[in-house]
Amino acid sequence: MLLIPAIDLKDGRCVRLRQGDMNDETVFSDDPLAVAAQWVKAGGRRLHLVDLNGAVRGHPVNAEIIRSIVKAHPEVPVQVGGGIRDFDTIQAYLDVGVEYVIIGTQAVRAPHFVHDACLEFPGRIIVGLDARDGKVATDGWSKLSKHSAVELAKRFEQAGVEAIIFTDIGRDGMMGGVNVEATQQLAQQINIPVIASGGVSSLDDVRRLCEAAEDGIAGAIVGRALYEGSLDLAEAQRLADSLTGSKN
Repeated sequence: MLLIPAIDLKDGRCVRLRQGDMNDETVFSDDPLAVAAQWVKAGGRRLHLVDLNGAVRGHPVNAEIIRSIVKAHPEVPVQVGGGIRDFDTIQAYLDVGVEYVIIGTQAVRAPHFVHDACLEFPGRIIVGLDARDGKVATDGWSKLSKHSAVELAKRFEQAGVEAIIFTDIGRDGMMGGVNVEATQQLAQQINIPVIASGGVSSLDDVRRLCEAAEDGIAGAIVGRALYEGSLDLAEAQRLADSLTGSKN
């Protein structure tokens, strides 16, 4: 069970949103590079970077900051999402050392894009499914689609994606606990790894996720809880290692 610190970038700063609302932000740092260094020092084995401006505008906005973080920590795999809607953007991120590229909105709008991306960039594509009441949202969570998370996850598994990141928008940034049940139900429907996101706020959440690891939940993205100090990354990862017997 891999715990992945999230660094959400908006206007060049490290922020956290509540339920994906771009107007409900908390700024945690004006120096995202220092934040990345903090999580690496604490034992982070992967970083999750999101270009929030990019997610809304449909093209990278904070790419230079992302490049700098990747360059500063070549030993730590980085996964990047937000505004990735064409092959040129994927290639540009991979060229600077990003390990995994996360496709979100474009995956829902044009599922064939994911299929083509998996063929062009095998082993490097993750799909992010952000759901509210079971339906997948797009465009920085501002629009709700007609598709269910399970329906799309099955399709993208067949396309060859490496993993699915499943976010319960209603829990994200609210510190109310992760939706283990919905994440577990999704993981049981597919054979590729599922990474939980949204609401991870305590060691109890880590324990509950670890209990579902055998169903295919391979990791969890952690945000606000780390920034507000209610969860210690090193302690949480040690707990996850002890419960799952793994050191990803």
